[in-house]
Amino acid sequence: MLDHAVKQHIHEGTVIPAHPLALTSDRRLDERSQRALTRYYIDAGAGGLAVGVHTTQFEIRDPAFQLFEKVLVMAMEEMERASKNFIKIAGICGPVEQAVREAEFSKHIGYDLGLLSMGSLQDLSEDELLYRAEKVAEIIPVFGFYLQPSVGGRVFSYDFWKRFADIDNVHAIKIAPFNRYQSFDVVRAVCNSARNKEIALYTGNDDNIVNDLLTTYQIRVGDRQVTKKIVGGLLGHWSVWTKRVVEMFAEMKHAQSKDHIPSELLTLGQEITDANAAFFDASNQFKGCIAGINEVLTRQGLLKGNWCLLEKEQLSPHQADEIDRVYRSYPHLNDDAFIQANLSKWLD
Repeated sequence: MLDHAVKQHIHEGTVIPAHPLALTSDRRLDERSQRALTRYYIDAGAGGLAVGVHTTQFEIRDPAFQLFEKVLVMAMEEMERASKNFIKIAGICGPVEQAVREAEFSKHIGYDLGLLSMGSLQDLSEDELLYRAEKVAEIIPVFGFYLQPSVGGRVFSYDFWKRFADIDNVHAIKIAPFNRYQSFDVVRAVCNSARNKEIALYTGNDDNIVNDLLTTYQIRVGDRQVTKKIVGGLLGHWSVWTKRVVEMFAEMKHAQSKDHIPSELLTLGQEITDANAAFFDASNQFKGCIAGINEVLTRQGLLKGNWCLLEKEQLSPHQADEIDRVYRSYPHLNDDAFIQANLSKWLD
């Protein structure tokens, strides 16, 4: 059963960063910086956190590292000081048996929902993946996740998302295929579900954040029109410059409530997309996406370096130059001053 205050918060819409992983130069967990990151997101005004997800690096589950449980526990310890309605989300991966174990552990230590990834399960049919979702939903409230194919996801049919939305205990879906047609499939499927009012839609389309958040969908279902909005975001991009993200999100929610979308917000959306292209290494098929996020956090002092668990995961050639460029081009998007004013407190 999902806590009422958390459920209400999810449906109102909020900023949910995907939590990165802090490492030392020898690729071991940097516990001090890891806790500082969580404190940063809470103080920046985020409404929740997703831990153990792609941005945290899926490899934390590998026997060579064995960091999944430790990272989730550390984040939970820090999130206990957040507000009562703070949304605590645990990433859940793998085949049925693994997904069930991760769901049980996450529920046991206090997470509200499991973000259920369908990545790296190419050998399973849609029916098998729906069965997996049902088994996880028996344990923990589910936050669905349409992961883009470039980083291990796959394309799903409209029918898959319609049946997914019909599963009891599914409360939200993160739409992140980086594709407008596939994103619309999810919206239409949810609107056609009898549970459409029970499911909140969140953008994970880092290439289209602002447009997703400003769009009202009207879907014909039988003889009636169903209206649906993407109410918030659960994004790797929001793991950097988060204080400004929270402020801009409030501006977007205000504009939507007034049914008046200033053109300045559309311009802002393109600036954010350009910044995301640098951080996520879009020109190299997102190969440097995690290292890019870590690089920004390193420049701000929150991380000691942009290292990832796997040595092959690193900045692409010229990616650092692109990050330099967007820093120069859009100084109004960063929150460096906020971090510098609070960093010593978070690292204490």
